[in-house]
Amino acid sequence: MWNSSSMVQFLLLALADRRELQLLHFWLFLAISLAALLANGLILSAVACDHHLHTPMGFFLLNLSLTDLGSICTTVPKAMHNSLWDTTTISYTGCAAQLFFFLFFMSAEYCLLTTMCYDRYVAICKPLHYGTLLGSRACAHMAAAAWATGFLNSLLHTANTFSLPLCQGNALDQFFCEIPHILKLSCSHSGYLREIGLLMVSSCLVFGCFIFIVFSYVQIFRAVLRIPSQQGRHKAFSTCLPHLAVLSLFVSTVLLSHLKPPSISFPSLDLALSVLYSVVPPALNPLIYSLRSQEVKDAIRKTMTGCFSGAIMCQVSDV
Repeated sequence: MWNSSSMVQFLLLALADRRELQLLHFWLFLAISLAALLANGLILSAVACDHHLHTPMGFFLLNLSLTDLGSICTTVPKAMHNSLWDTTTISYTGCAAQLFFFLFFMSAEYCLLTTMCYDRYVAICKPLHYGTLLGSRACAHMAAAAWATGFLNSLLHTANTFSLPLCQGNALDQFFCEIPHILKLSCSHSGYLREIGLLMVSSCLVFGCFIFIVFSYVQIFRAVLRIPSQQGRHKAFSTCLPHLAVLSLFVSTVLLSHLKPPSISFPSLDLALSVLYSVVPPALNPLIYSLRSQEVKDAIRKTMTGCFSGAIMCQVSDV
């Protein structure tokens, strides 16, 4: 029988059995992580350097890129390490840290997406009050609340999960540490019920944010449809599409992975869905914003041009 106090490591789910496929997964994860790092790095640089993006939406976009970088750096490096060295182990403390930071960044991202929805609502439905309702102080408070909510939610779940006695072995059916798979190893009925209670509280928070998002977009669409000119409606819709696309990608992948019927659950599908919601969104989010927002595209173009010009000037000066 295993005990959480004496357990030193967990066994993660292998991405593949054959060595060739393991190396293929390594290179695939490496490409995705480099793309995510580059794209989110460009977003951060563009928002920081271009004064046109010194707006509430630019500020929230900067915070969103930070959560994307954090979430992909939490899960992918360990998966790459295991694929490259043909191992599946993760230490007990490493698993706890991975679970904490993954929950932290995912929770903060959802709260930030809810806040960004409020930004779009005020910009379209209450444009005359935009500067008042979304001043620099208000934006800082909302971002701080999103990060604090993610931290508290992650701390409670991680502390409770890793306080449970584990007696069902140490093999997790997931390529990174996640609460449902750790709970399967628990032999504490009361601890399991306590975690279910925490999950219900978190679900109420998630559902409350979802209702707020739906209500906000109903009001946004009603306001946009009242705009007399087609060009005005198109411009208003275009400001909402990047946020709506990122939000839909985030929510749909999480729901698809965790709420699918047990009858269609099998290892390869579960693994594909977990990769879909934990790895793909951080790489696609900056691409969505850069493709749909002309201001972001212009800022990224100026940032890249400045970097290339600086590199050329350095080479010329060295010569």
